[in-house]
Amino acid sequence: MRRTEASWLTPAAAAASARCHAVHVRLPEDADAELMGRTLDEAVGAWWSDDAAGGRPRLWHERIPVARAAGGDRIRAETTRALHPRDGVFRAVLLEFADGQAELVLVAHRDRLDAQSLHLVADVLTGRTRYAEIRPVEPHDRGEAREETLREWRAAESAAQLDWAVGEGGAGDRTGRVTVELRIGSADLAARLAVAAAVVIARLEGLDRPLLGVLRNWWDRPAGALGAFDTGTLLALDLSGAVDVAGLLARAREALAGRGCRCGAGQYADLGLGAGGGVAVGVLDGTGDELPYAGGHRYTACQTAPFPLTVVPGRTASGAPQVTVHHRLREVDKESAERFARYIAFVHEQLSSTAGQLAPGGLGLLDADETRRTVELGVPEQPLDWMPQRIDAVFAARAAERPDAVAVGFEGQTLTYAELEERAARCAAALRDGGVGAGERVGVCLERSLDLVVAMLAVLKADCVYVPMDPAYPAERLAYTAQDAGLRAVVTTLDSFPGTAGMWCVRPEELEAWRDHLGRAPEKVKPERSPEEAAYVIYTSGSTGRPKGVVVPHRNVVALLAATKDDFGLGPDDTWTLFHSCAFDFSVWEVWGALLTGARLVVVPFWVSRSPEEFHALLLTERVTVLNQTPSAFAQMMDADRRSEGRLAVRLVVFGGEALDVRPLRAWFDRYPEHRCRMVNMFGITETTVHVTSQTVTRREALSGSRSVGAALPGWYLYVLDEQQRPVACGAPGEIYVGGEGLALEYLGRPDLTGERFVPDPFNGGRMYRSGDRGRILPDGRLEHLGRLDSQVKVRGFRIELDEIRAVLLEAPDVTAAVVVVAGAETGDAAQARVTAYVVLGGDADETEPVRLHAQGVLPSYMVPASVVAVPALPLTANGKLDRRKLAEHAAVPAPSTPAATPGSPGGEPGEPADLAAFLAEVWETLLGVPVGPDDNFFLLGGNSLLAVRLAAVMRERGMPPLPLRELYLHPTVTRLAEVLGSGRA
Repeated sequence: MRRTEASWLTPAAAAASARCHAVHVRLPEDADAELMGRTLDEAVGAWWSDDAAGGRPRLWHERIPVARAAGGDRIRAETTRALHPRDGVFRAVLLEFADGQAELVLVAHRDRLDAQSLHLVADVLTGRTRYAEIRPVEPHDRGEAREETLREWRAAESAAQLDWAVGEGGAGDRTGRVTVELRIGSADLAARLAVAAAVVIARLEGLDRPLLGVLRNWWDRPAGALGAFDTGTLLALDLSGAVDVAGLLARAREALAGRGCRCGAGQYADLGLGAGGGVAVGVLDGTGDELPYAGGHRYTACQTAPFPLTVVPGRTASGAPQVTVHHRLREVDKESAERFARYIAFVHEQLSSTAGQLAPGGLGLLDADETRRTVELGVPEQPLDWMPQRIDAVFAARAAERPDAVAVGFEGQTLTYAELEERAARCAAALRDGGVGAGERVGVCLERSLDLVVAMLAVLKADCVYVPMDPAYPAERLAYTAQDAGLRAVVTTLDSFPGTAGMWCVRPEELEAWRDHLGRAPEKVKPERSPEEAAYVIYTSGSTGRPKGVVVPHRNVVALLAATKDDFGLGPDDTWTLFHSCAFDFSVWEVWGALLTGARLVVVPFWVSRSPEEFHALLLTERVTVLNQTPSAFAQMMDADRRSEGRLAVRLVVFGGEALDVRPLRAWFDRYPEHRCRMVNMFGITETTVHVTSQTVTRREALSGSRSVGAALPGWYLYVLDEQQRPVACGAPGEIYVGGEGLALEYLGRPDLTGERFVPDPFNGGRMYRSGDRGRILPDGRLEHLGRLDSQVKVRGFRIELDEIRAVLLEAPDVTAAVVVVAGAETGDAAQARVTAYVVLGGDADETEPVRLHAQGVLPSYMVPASVVAVPALPLTANGKLDRRKLAEHAAVPAPSTPAATPGSPGGEPGEPADLAAFLAEVWETLLGVPVGPDDNFFLLGGNSLLAVRLAAVMRERGMPPLPLRELYLHPTVTRLAEVLGSGRA
């Protein structure tokens, strides 16, 4: 959120104590209370008229029945008690203790008396100064900010979220106080502390241009003046690296000198106050122990913090420099405030001991001890107890233990563990007899079936590496994968797989009958490659325009099961589903998670996976106990479950693939209490073997809207690092790095990219993976995932590099420039998230459909832009970056909306439409937000699997004919779908 200079100048209602400050002075034993009272009376008469606002102040005299040494609480209570309207201009209290010692306490409102005025009043009452030497002065206008300052304010980032701290909901206006002594002093202490505070809040919030509030005395304050001379301003500092430390200090000194600032004439500026939020960090300068006449005075700069975090420079009783952080407890807890103060002290030390030419990025936030503690947060306390093995060897052990148990089922067909072991071994021998050597890569391009599972296991038993491919992918993408992977063979049912010369294409049934072809039984393969060598290669989207292969060894999958088996209670009594495409790494967890723990695996037919009702029915029939889902898919299934009378047998739901909004799960907990069904949110990456963290989601997390993805699995560990690969502060955002057992071997044939993303681990040795994901580590070691740092996105669980789509578009005829964005994701509705491309066409070209068709021939369906919009030129900001706001003005597709589930249809009663095609067109237009013609394709208009489910729901709610989703995929136009539904053939 950005704020202009006008935002903070608007007065805001706030607690009076946030504007009050106090002084207390220890008096000599012979202090004369009556004389002090007369002095005050005479001074007030000289300074203010009797009708002054608030009435005439007086001296309150109280006797305390304890010694001064035991009266600290009473003094603190008086200095922190807000000024009451009846107290007048200020409140003066003389506390006389039983041992004859006394304290004078003065409390005033900054709108009437600034800090120096308050000290002057104390000096008059204690006899240091004659009241005649002091005169009230009305502050005059103190100037306007220069245009350069205004520009800095407008460009800065304010209203920090303080997500790294924990507030106390019922704390009210209570303020905490943390003081840290500084090792190095300086003449410009306040300026250095202001820069240090800016650096700290910028790192904690992930900002480049933080905005600080500053409150200080007017730089040209008249000597001996009595009045309100505080000035409030905003300090914007550019920490992007464009300005070095010396420049930042110069800017801070200028702001703290009161020059070039817009000042609130005679009033305390409410920079940090107001229910609408404000600047999170402020600096109070020139108001405390550094004042030249303040000897013996104890000054309280604020009764309650005017900013959530208020930084006050000062000195200890011995004169050493210190920094005090006043923190509003409702926003910042004590532990977080202590860390904030420590960070400021450490950065201040660097500012005072390094060259001014240092860039802000060179300033560290954590000292050596804090760095070590922060690194340890991402390392699980429980080590991983396991032994590296090959996947096929672990499966063989399960088959030997329970040979007659069902291993896998599909549409009524089943294979026991012994049958699956025997068929896979036979196919493995056939692959080797067919000329495939150990360690060579074999493609598996099959529809979901028993043959798919047999082929995957067979490739491993042949001591080879399987490369899963979705047969629905375009031929060009399949050909690229086959060539890039150097496939020696591919097991497929496609009639014409787009392979390369010398590649062997074989059907599953041909492998099964291979021994008949040889005229003898094939010899059983004895794998020789170790668990450290590759088991599979999965291709993920690549920013260069082509997918990249991630090479994962056997040991990683076995380690993943060892890390989760006991915690999740995985075993032979479970039934899992294979719901996802084999080309999506979630399927690695589904297939081997089931088969390596002795469970039963149910392969979900493609069309069933696209219909929440049919999938829910399958879960009921098969009594599935372990369900793995992307949040988008689970939301549709959960809706189907609400409409069903049957209760599922699911005991464990594992979420992955995309960010999870936990709030909608409250409805699930109503039907399936936590003790019956455990919900687990897991963050993971293909390059780190499916999963990295685990967070059990309870009703408590659902109610709080937690974004935690949990702590690292045993054997894995996490770091959140800055651009220089230093640990960021606890709670601060940075890039997520992953180390430990799950790291892939490499990107196939991409040594440069491998070296860039798999880097040395300076903390625990070995390697760590740069994820490109943004996150933060919480004090308990859990991770919050905050999205991507680059152009990679997740759309309905699919990992997409927008730059890959852009590269493909630039290869299309007539396209001279292109940019790709995800539109609709900001609504929080996964169904509305869609890939949108903007292209600049050269020559006389003005049609975008050829561009889209080109993309459709190269990219898988989930990456094809829902719309391609032609623009005259890509709009740029003043600094040459893409102007997304202006780009959106060209959008041809308005944000879709959910049609109201009201009965009725055009021209007819519910269930009896006068024109089914017209009704379909109306609903499509509402869902997709675009005009729909009779021959327009639902999916080419921007429809997706989630919107297809929504369409079926709307039709059901309006009493229309049931819509099997298979029919929508087979007949995706209004005319064809209406014909099928109207004829009753659906």
